[in-house]
Amino acid sequence: MHVRLDDPIDLDAFRRHARQLLATGVPPDRVEWNGEQAGDGPADLFGAPHDVAPPAMPAAGARHAVPASFVALCGDVILHRAPQRFALMYRLLWRLAHEPALRHDPLDADMMQAQLMAKAVHRDIHKMRAFVRFTRVAGDDGLERHVAWFEPDHHIVEANAPFFARRFAQMRWAILTPERCVEWNGEALAFREGADRREKPPPDAGEQLWLTYYEHIFNPARLKVAMMRREMPRRYWHNLPEAALIQPLTDAAEARSQSMIDAPPTEARRIRAPIALHVRPADGVAPADLAELRAATHACRDCPIGALATQAVCGEGPLAPQHMLVGEQPGDQEDLTGRPFVGPAGQLLDRAMAQLGWARDSVYLANAVKHFKYELRGKRRIHKTAAQREALACAHWLESEISLVRPQGLVALGATAARALLGRPVAVQAERGEWLHERADGKPVFVTLHPSALLRLADGERAAAYAQWLGDLERARGTVSAAIAA
Repeated sequence: MHVRLDDPIDLDAFRRHARQLLATGVPPDRVEWNGEQAGDGPADLFGAPHDVAPPAMPAAGARHAVPASFVALCGDVILHRAPQRFALMYRLLWRLAHEPALRHDPLDADMMQAQLMAKAVHRDIHKMRAFVRFTRVAGDDGLERHVAWFEPDHHIVEANAPFFARRFAQMRWAILTPERCVEWNGEALAFREGADRREKPPPDAGEQLWLTYYEHIFNPARLKVAMMRREMPRRYWHNLPEAALIQPLTDAAEARSQSMIDAPPTEARRIRAPIALHVRPADGVAPADLAELRAATHACRDCPIGALATQAVCGEGPLAPQHMLVGEQPGDQEDLTGRPFVGPAGQLLDRAMAQLGWARDSVYLANAVKHFKYELRGKRRIHKTAAQREALACAHWLESEISLVRPQGLVALGATAARALLGRPVAVQAERGEWLHERADGKPVFVTLHPSALLRLADGERAAAYAQWLGDLERARGTVSAAIAA
């Protein structure tokens, strides 16, 4: 029996014929499939096949169940260019109906051949997506179109067209191939017969820009010629604008790599000057000055944070100020620069102080914890609140800093700073806005929010919270003398 399919990729037509043949008990060796009208060539060398009428659907009782994966496999295999694909698919269908164990045999020769054909189709689909190059063309209607020429190995144009429609939905484009062409007008896909290579549009201005970009991103030190030719086979080169650059760039790769090796090293950019870890006072001896304090805190390994941070971040500002503002710990930017309150929270604090007419250089800014604690998320370092034992490990450094700076009053920004200064848990919302006299050295402590707490609020809540926080800072600034007298 001879079967002719008018469309070489019409899976529904193949399924109708195959079902009828299977239902009537025609074995695979009694069927000759032919797709000659669609350009596939004859499937058999003997004689000329004759047409048969499209079969009627088999009776319901004659139907055979096959795995859903086999239907999907046929959808790929039918796109292959090999004429024998129809015979292979029907042979597998016949065997699945009569050999139930076949579906569990991964080494069956027929099944492996079908899978290899499907893999070749998928590879061709991928190559079309990778190697299509559009050129701007002015249409007869005055509207701009983008036209590309491609030569696929298999019947993949219709299967691949929806991808390009999604990828270039806002662009009017057409892809021309020798057997099938597809066009997108911004709303719908339209297909037509194949085109002649002479219809390929000439280069446009964008092509030279692409070539310049390609030449500049070509890295000779990472060139692997065999891998490049495997991923970009030579049969595609004649349709790729950048192909003209590949051989000259490849030939010059060794010399360019050697010039990179011979070039003098780039001077390393240091975030900070090296600090000797051995510079630390003996146990029980307080630092004599702020410079010694900075070196000692950098060398501190009383908790794990110090080993992971870039550097310790001590405070900055004048000695014997009226106010010393103490935050929780340095953030990412503070850790890199070695200065306190230079990140987003510090910028918000600067804004508030500017509104109050409170000069930043008139206060001493510090943190209760001297190293940045974080967790990695990809390449980003995300702030993580210091544990109680980590804050306790830094407590003596904070006390040394207070004794060296000699502030009149201490402003605790947040719960961690308040606990470090008062030696007890502090409910910030309940105790904020007042001077507390609990320290042994007699220095009053004013408790308010840390600016980062405001940054975490929802947009609708931030304005009111900021106004209240601004009132706290204004009260702290204006009443420190009275607090000391009390």
